[in-house]
Amino acid sequence: MAISLSQAARQAAANAVVDLIDAGAGPGQVVIYAGTPPANADAALSGNTVLASLATSDPAFGNADASGTATAGSITQQNASDTGDATFFRVEDSDSNVVKQGTVTQTGSGGDMQLANVTITSGNPVEITSYTHQQPAGG
Repeated sequence: MAISLSQAARQAAANAVVDLIDAGAGPGQVVIYAGTPPANADAALSGNTVLASLATSDPAFGNADASGTATAGSITQQNASDTGDATFFRVEDSDSNVVKQGTVTQTGSGGDMQLANVTITSGNPVEITSYTHQQPAGG
């Protein structure tokens, strides 16, 4: 039998994860990278290029709903700092502590973050129009 979380546990877990983004004195950030993603969110970067860093609102998310989904507030559009193909992203607190990491793909290709065009060009605007954190029910 697989482990499953109660509704209350799922909500609490989602809130705990997104609250980590609010640690530190300022807003968190979503950082989009080119290159091979590290093995996990705790692994060090290795020759990756930062394409864009976008500030979250502060607090970054509202409370999770009954399904364990928390919706982000606004994320500030920024111009890209470099050129490349986006392959992964990290969400960090204001002290640059990594909270989560995920893949970036073209819209419809199943990535954790989906962009209309993964090719990002330095100086061009990068925008995240919506963002949710979904806490799994179990596994």
